[in-house]
Amino acid sequence: MAALYLGLISGTSADGIDVALATFVRRPGLRAHLTHPYPDNLRRRILALAQGDGRIALDEFGALDVEIARAFAAAANTLLKREGVDAKQVRALGSHGQTVRHHPLGPAPYTMQLGDPNLIAELTGITTVADFRRRDLAAGGHGAPLAPAFHAAMLAKDKRTRVVLNLGGIANITILPGNAKQPLRGFDTGPASCLLDAWIAKHLDQPYDKDGAFAASGRIDETLLKRLLSEPYFALAAPKSTGREVFHLTWLAEHLRGLAIAPKNVQATLVALSAMTIADAIRTQARDAREVWVCGGGVHNPVLVAAIAEALAPIQVANIADLGIDPDFVEAMTFAWLARERLNGHAAPNVHTVTGSRGPRILGGVYPA
Repeated sequence: MAALYLGLISGTSADGIDVALATFVRRPGLRAHLTHPYPDNLRRRILALAQGDGRIALDEFGALDVEIARAFAAAANTLLKREGVDAKQVRALGSHGQTVRHHPLGPAPYTMQLGDPNLIAELTGITTVADFRRRDLAAGGHGAPLAPAFHAAMLAKDKRTRVVLNLGGIANITILPGNAKQPLRGFDTGPASCLLDAWIAKHLDQPYDKDGAFAASGRIDETLLKRLLSEPYFALAAPKSTGREVFHLTWLAEHLRGLAIAPKNVQATLVALSAMTIADAIRTQARDAREVWVCGGGVHNPVLVAAIAEALAPIQVANIADLGIDPDFVEAMTFAWLARERLNGHAAPNVHTVTGSRGPRILGGVYPA
């Protein structure tokens, strides 16, 4: 029987914990999956920390680390119980944790993911691999994005340059070169859903813009769009990575200063911002790409996907589901795969060409069952 691995992640939007039960034989296989919601109060506290100025009582910080770990363990145990899988059948659990800060630049670069892996190992009875990003930072990299290495392992190699576009809270792209002699590349392009979710939550008290309806009801404000596009991050050369530390409601409010714009028009403009910055990154960095495969929660926003497709035409933009891959659980599978690589003593292949670190490194700490 093929070894089983669990992968768990909660992304920038903190809208729940994605769990993937996976196998890796000839090609990655998704055996089962679920999305486990955070308790409402815990999600509010996570977002307040991630979007705020970083000031938090030490006791609250410690409590979040424990409560997030409990939620991750509950998510894993829920899936195993539903599937009738004993924890002893799972070789390892790869936990990304919950990112609350990501500052890869400056004199003291750091990245911080909460969810104590010691507690996850205790509560699940499964060897847990976690803390995947900090070794890459220690080696001079950004520690992100990590998914491109899995994208390369997951998609069959051919002579066509492909782009995998992940639409999470932040958008990131993977450039899979058609020429095997060229290195794998990838980076965060900027916001995908994080600003859209935050804006609609503020104005309509909804967690996300279902079917992009709020954005579709508005129109693009060119003045605001021009201001947003002036963000220096968009002009940075890769490798680069970002998060809510840059793209949050306070950042948006600064660009809205002095403008009277209806909330629905702001939402429409935020869609245009995501689409334009994604398209610009792909056109400039993957000039020979003829197909873009989209995954992540943003695939369910047809307005956002249509705006990206229009900006990239005539390049084909399609849901990665058309390749038989579940678009919602690619990232969770990534961390199941990274756990496998760690236990096998392998440096995650190609990560350093994406993150800019000094060379291949074995990523993740191991917390035995």
